Amino acid sequence: MSSRNWLFGLILIVATTLAYQPAWNGKPIWDDEIHITIPALRSVHGLARIWTDPAAAPQYYPLLHTVFWIEYRLWGAWPLPYHLVNIALHALTALLMLRILQRLELPGAWVAAAIFALHPVLVESVAWISELKNTLSGALCAGSALMYLKYDQSRERSAYFIAFVLFLAGLMTKTVIVTLPAVLLVIFWWKRGTLAWTRDLKPLAPFFLVALGAGLVTIWVEQKFCAEHGETFDFSLIDRLLIAGRLFWFYLIELVWPKDLMIIYPVWNISQTVWWQYLFPVAALILFLGLWLIRKKWRGPFAAAFCFLLMLFPVLGFFNLSYFMSSLGPDRHAAIFRADHFQYLATIAVIAPFSAGARWIGGRLQAGLRSAAYLAVGALLLFLASMTWAQSRTYRDAETCFHAVVAKNPNSPTAHSNLGIAMAEKGALNDAIAHYETALKLAPNYEFGHYNLGIALLRKGEVDGAIAHLRTVLRTNPNHSKAYYSLAMALVQKGETNQAIAYYDRALKLEPDFPDAHCNLANLLLEKGEIDPALAHYRTALQLQPDNPGAHYNLAVGLVHKGEPDAAIAELRIALQLDPAYPDAEPLLRDLLSRKKQP
Repeated sequence: MSSRNWLFGLILIVATTLAYQPAWNGKPIWDDEIHITIPALRSVHGLARIWTDPAAAPQYYPLLHTVFWIEYRLWGAWPLPYHLVNIALHALTALLMLRILQRLELPGAWVAAAIFALHPVLVESVAWISELKNTLSGALCAGSALMYLKYDQSRERSAYFIAFVLFLAGLMTKTVIVTLPAVLLVIFWWKRGTLAWTRDLKPLAPFFLVALGAGLVTIWVEQKFCAEHGETFDFSLIDRLLIAGRLFWFYLIELVWPKDLMIIYPVWNISQTVWWQYLFPVAALILFLGLWLIRKKWRGPFAAAFCFLLMLFPVLGFFNLSYFMSSLGPDRHAAIFRADHFQYLATIAVIAPFSAGARWIGGRLQAGLRSAAYLAVGALLLFLASMTWAQSRTYRDAETCFHAVVAKNPNSPTAHSNLGIAMAEKGALNDAIAHYETALKLAPNYEFGHYNLGIALLRKGEVDGAIAHLRTVLRTNPNHSKAYYSLAMALVQKGETNQAIAYYDRALKLEPDFPDAHCNLANLLLEKGEIDPALAHYRTALQLQPDNPGAHYNLAVGLVHKGEPDAAIAELRIALQLDPAYPDAEPLLRDLLSRKKQP
């Protein structure tokens, strides 16, 4: 690369980093706490489970969760490095897009890369910690594409091998990149006007095979392990075509006019009896037909639109993905369907031809007008960067994020429930309860609304109300381990110890790696004099959280009851090493040491 390219690259990295400055120290929001590696997976054994157990992590993306595992080992739960990694990967993807467009000899490559780096529709993918899956898979996919284009020109085996390995790694990060080989074929058709088996199709066959395998695994895992209880995807082929057509235009329009972006969009109701819903797929069909008819003169527009469609295809509604194809209410044809992060890579298929067209027009303007055109491009980039900066502010914390959603989408039960969680965490229980109750008014059967309201009422001391809502959760979903755990805590407050023990036991059968449940169950067993079973649960909790001073303290208490003071002293010393101010550990240690000195 020339020194000019290096300078522009540095400017782009700095501009991207500054545009996302409000999100640098953004606290974890929705689902981040389960992506920043959970305690049960933080050991080397947990790392092995990430690769061998499809149900260990939120989704079976083993490379993604390995990166999260490494990040947690390096900086724990400190949010800044997680955000900086996401921003760096996004900037890297923009630079890789630049090199791809330059290799394809598309004019306006720098403008396209800058728009990609600074466009506000991509904020969700970059500012949300959980969406490392997008920025990492995006960088791997772009790197694979760049190396394959190099192979296509040089036929170097090393370039082919690197492209394949990067693609495989990308699939293990997020399967949405399965369409890359098909996109490459469209690019070759655009460049050459035809496709040849030996030159174009045959080398990509292994890519298609691993893409198919990864896609099938993801579909199986999504349906078996990721779909929440009660989620449905009961849509006919016509319904799915209506969904796909509407999504295609939503993403295209959102890219051109990024207004009212939010992490949870309002529900769409899909109905075959509503005539205007057919306009979306019909309009898309007319668009592609028109672009096909002019292909002999201009292949580029059809190729770009088709690449946009291909990269969106996995999230257009033809596959039963749990995240956005779920219904919270009785209407089985109502769902959100869309999210900004679903079009992360697809955006370049629109941005690149727009930038190329602008560069082509600018090159034909007179000198004075050309300067004005450059200023217009600069103003556009500054405008996009300012929008990205403003949108990044909503990812500072969960309260800010879901306040923003509720302001734009007040009928979202999920947003009210998540906002309630944020309010509860800051101690505003009455505000939290109000949002949970609003969520249940909007969706009376909303499982998370009942669960969160039950927890809030339990914290407030309204035990009977909490029990009622937690039992509602278990009627809806009898496999909700956290509901059994919370119900057991409520029953302890009512003095119903035996039933509480049964519920803790049920929670642990559903979720064996539940350290708090092990500790609480052990406490009850210890009170009943069942010392050996209690010690077994304390030790299991300690295996799950070896650096938890509370786990060492609890085990020490159990050992005291067992009559093993020396072992208890050792555990108390470890607890105090981990937390010198841990409550009750120092007095108990002094008491045990004084007893040892007595004759």
